Amino acid sequence: MQRCHGREIVAGIMFEQSKPALGSEIVAEASMAYTGTAIGASELAATGGDGSDDLKRHFRLGESLIHSVLVACGVLSMLTTLGIVIVLGIESWRFFRVPEVTLWEFVTNTVWQPRINEFGMLPLLSATLMTSFIAMLVALPLGLMAAIYMSEYATPRTRGVLKPVLELLAGIPTVVYGYFALTFMTPLLRTILGKDIVEIYNTASAGIVIGILIIPLVASMSEDALRAVPSGLREAAYGLGGTKFETAIQVVLPAALSGVTAAFIVAVARAVGETMVVALAAGAGPNLTANPFVGAETITGHIARISGGDLSYDSIDYQSIFALAFVLFLMTLSLNIFSRWLMRRFRQEYQ
Repeated sequence: MQRCHGREIVAGIMFEQSKPALGSEIVAEASMAYTGTAIGASELAATGGDGSDDLKRHFRLGESLIHSVLVACGVLSMLTTLGIVIVLGIESWRFFRVPEVTLWEFVTNTVWQPRINEFGMLPLLSATLMTSFIAMLVALPLGLMAAIYMSEYATPRTRGVLKPVLELLAGIPTVVYGYFALTFMTPLLRTILGKDIVEIYNTASAGIVIGILIIPLVASMSEDALRAVPSGLREAAYGLGGTKFETAIQVVLPAALSGVTAAFIVAVARAVGETMVVALAAGAGPNLTANPFVGAETITGHIARISGGDLSYDSIDYQSIFALAFVLFLMTLSLNIFSRWLMRRFRQEYQ
């Protein structure tokens, strides 16, 4: 037998030596790696080390400071809210301890005249609800239509221009809106409907301007909810022959209903708490009326008006401010809780 360049010659017949299979090489390398790992682990166990020194979390001063600042900010916000509730609760309790005031009369009486010990909140509450209702008639349809346009129709370039303009409306001081209602909206209503019908101070002009004020809030939150709907739903609707309008109204809007409803409720809470517009344009006297074209004072307007006067610290007039403020707090808190419940109850999650 002779060998020639990897071949064997036996009795004049040449045979070629077979090379090792690729699978056997991989198995050999894997076994060597496993053996090396086992040897390393046995050496580590023999030395008594566990490798925890390399895995320990090292102390970083910057990270610890940032964490502490964030925790302090969260705790501070909670303490601030708790302090507001405590102050409102204590002062309201002092108000209702006065013999001239009862909770039943406070809720049901139709006259608010603190100087003669008449503390019926219905005139102030009715004006607050009226201005908020008018504001919703303006803000909800306009804000929702703007949100649908930015989400479904506008090009990225148009959206990039339109959204900052809406946010600019939200940044205008409310006192400017108040004078806008007094010097533009009220004369416009008096020109259209007549000076005999529309008074100079009225809840209609205040409500309309409050609606303009909160349009950016409704549009921004609603647009975020609409854009969160997966594009697959839109594509499926287009595949079934739906138009862009049908897709937006019948598919996208129902899918984002929880977020849009929450935006509406937050807008209502914003309208209820508005102060400067109603203080300047709605009127300066409590008036229980269903006519939006006459003057009527809201809760926030009343607080702003009498808190700037000469009120003694411990007088019943001073304490009545906190009772009204506590009513506003309960209204806005209830609306916020209701909006969060709606979002959790009707929220749809998509894969």
